[in-house]
Amino acid sequence: MASQGSADVSRAAIIAEARAWIGTPYRHQASLKGAGCDCLGLIRGVYRAFCGPEKEPITPYSPYWAEETGQETLRDAARRHLTEIDAGPLRGGAPLDVGNVILIRVRDRGPAKHAAITAGPDAIIHAYEGHAVAEDALPAAWRRRIAYAFRFPGIAD
Repeated sequence: MASQGSADVSRAAIIAEARAWIGTPYRHQASLKGAGCDCLGLIRGVYRAFCGPEKEPITPYSPYWAEETGQETLRDAARRHLTEIDAGPLRGGAPLDVGNVILIRVRDRGPAKHAAITAGPDAIIHAYEGHAVAEDALPAAWRRRIAYAFRFPGIAD
């Protein structure tokens, strides 16, 4: 694994770290490998492994935060800490580059609420309520709802 804060992070290392979280139980607002996490907690944990401590505190949020505010809170936070890439081709069926973060709308016109790490041309690693972190195929309905895509900082392509 690259050292924290490294400017040379491989996609393989990101995927290896994300896969190390597989089986971690779903726990709302948590971010501790093996103990519990939600979809954001998984992204936060992988970020910490390569980028060091989180740059800002995570304020408490309800399971329905996106519906309550209607704001693109997840997108805004990702823009502060990750590098945005064009999500359009991904929605259209382009293969997913491994090791990126995608944000998905749960509802067609709602804010992006689900986060996942891309693990293959059509696969993601993610956590969602009632399920432990898993590597799954990206369903076509979810692919169409990819709202935003990001790279972790320092990716060596």
